[in-house]
Amino acid sequence: MKRLWGGAATAVVVLATVTGCKTDQIEGPSGPEGTGARGAALTALDSLEVKGRAPKTGYSRERFGSAWADTDSNSCDTRDDILKRDLKEVKFSGGTCKVVSGVLEHDPYSGKTVTYRRGRSQVDIDHVVALSDAWQKGAKYWDSSKRIALANDPLNLLAVDASTNRGKGDGDTASWVPPEKGYRCTYVAAQVAVKKKYDLWATSAEKSAMKKVLTGCPDQKLPTGGNPTKAPSRFRAR
Repeated sequence: MKRLWGGAATAVVVLATVTGCKTDQIEGPSGPEGTGARGAALTALDSLEVKGRAPKTGYSRERFGSAWADTDSNSCDTRDDILKRDLKEVKFSGGTCKVVSGVLEHDPYSGKTVTYRRGRSQVDIDHVVALSDAWQKGAKYWDSSKRIALANDPLNLLAVDASTNRGKGDGDTASWVPPEKGYRCTYVAAQVAVKKKYDLWATSAEKSAMKKVLTGCPDQKLPTGGNPTKAPSRFRAR
């Protein structure tokens, strides 16, 4: 992504093998900018509040604002920003925003290489913490600017194989983890990072499932960065 409002750093998860899982590195447009503390994912997990799910009543995608709002004011919508970040061999139409094709090399969820062409459904932009899950674990009580921020935060977004992602639905770690076993530590660490950043809680079953994954990679770092937790005031959820 080109820039973030308030000068915040852009976050992207890249992969490196650590204890059979993956570790995280924060990378900006010009390369690495820093990493989380050693073992920070497990430490952060311990800090998550445990509560039951709130009712799903009242949830809709629109409660998190218009899809792919340009919250970082770079004149490109969030979906295209993430495609530019995560795909290789990117080609554009009419400038440097609208991504029309690219290659998702080693999809993090399935391990496959997926070719993206605009208008087809080979690649999804997944909310790592699903918006419905967030709604039931704190977001229903937020103001609209915080929900819009979550929906468009690069820390919570990932380009993935569409067919694999459809199996996730709005599940949390207790009900779904990526089939690609080598990515599970990175995936769970990203969920922990988002929940900690936005003060979302976890259910007891979810937290236990997260701990089971992260115990297998105790040095897993915690992704950091992304956008502020409040969208600019011009954005309002419907």
